[in-house]
Amino acid sequence: MNIHEYQGKEILKRYGVRVQEGITADTAEEAVEAAKKLNAETGTSWYVVKAQIHAGGRGKGGGVKLAKNLEQVRDIADQIIGMQLVTKQTGAEGRKVHKVLIAQDVYYPGESETKEYYMSVLLDRATGKNVIIYTTEGGMDIEEVAEAHPDKINKEYVDPAVGLRPFQASKIAFNLGLTGPAQKEMVKFVSALYKAYDDTDSAMFEINPVLKTSDNKILAVDAKVTLDDNALYRHKDFEALRDTNEEDPLEVEASESNLNYVKLDGNVGCMVNGAGLAMATMDIIKLSGGEPANFLDVGGGANAQTVEAGFRIILKDPNVKAILINIFGGIVRCDRVANGVVEAYKNIGDIKVPIIVRLQGTNAEEGARIIDESGLKVYSAVLLKDAAEKVKEVLAMQNA
Repeated sequence: MNIHEYQGKEILKRYGVRVQEGITADTAEEAVEAAKKLNAETGTSWYVVKAQIHAGGRGKGGGVKLAKNLEQVRDIADQIIGMQLVTKQTGAEGRKVHKVLIAQDVYYPGESETKEYYMSVLLDRATGKNVIIYTTEGGMDIEEVAEAHPDKINKEYVDPAVGLRPFQASKIAFNLGLTGPAQKEMVKFVSALYKAYDDTDSAMFEINPVLKTSDNKILAVDAKVTLDDNALYRHKDFEALRDTNEEDPLEVEASESNLNYVKLDGNVGCMVNGAGLAMATMDIIKLSGGEPANFLDVGGGANAQTVEAGFRIILKDPNVKAILINIFGGIVRCDRVANGVVEAYKNIGDIKVPIIVRLQGTNAEEGARIIDESGLKVYSAVLLKDAAEKVKEVLAMQNA
């Protein structure tokens, strides 16, 4: 689960990570009040107005701007709130901005120059260890740095059973070229950042940039945080951080019905019981000449209600030209699934796209008989090969 920058910074602050302070606002008027409050708390007189969406590259898209007075805060916030912000990570359609963060200016003059770094913490599945990725080239797209200057990307692997050792944090600070007070600050920063990542069972913490201020403080100017959905049961308070405005409406609807759904760009909708079977089903769709329109796992206990919910979600995608239901009857009986398909079809009404139902396992023959005798525009199959051929056939009929 992705969360907003301001939410990620609140988590970091709990663990002692120094951050660029800020206050959120939903309107231009609230933005001005937030700036006044921020001035009273931090003394800042310049403000950074930052769009809050679940995507990087906001600055290049016009979603991060500097305001040098309250009037500019109002004008910039008014421009950004409600805009459709397009970045490399949003796609061409962009994301609508509902909220901005009014942040303090931390690039103030001083005795030494400011310096930006990049740092992230995530799991390296190849080694089974957590890894801290860092570079002196902060404030830039990490993908561009990795492509142009791979030698500048550093990695520090951390055994999760042992945790981050003090010498590792010191090594990171040294490799970033820091000395004196800034070096000590960076050691504290790295240690606190790793603890925040580890304690919250997160999938990723990305700070870009990590800033060394002119008075040698180390702080997080940005925070991109992905929480592990599978660990949310251990962090009930994190559930309130979810922003459904940032998610695909169909995926939100699916989650409310306890369905695992991911929208894709194809023309054949698929509904299965099991993630592995879903991957095989998408392969079958591609081999038959189609493209999967979604990943939809109804789980091991598929029934009429879950099948109907799955149908309704798939049919809301206008690109879907056919639906392939692929069920292995292990825990669930195929005849019950077949009855669920027939019942769902009748409840929804006129379904204009052809439906192929492949049932295998417990009571598969009975399930196929129920489908065949239903009188509905539903085709049954037993073998994956048969299902693939039927998908190919119905797509060819529609393209004729």
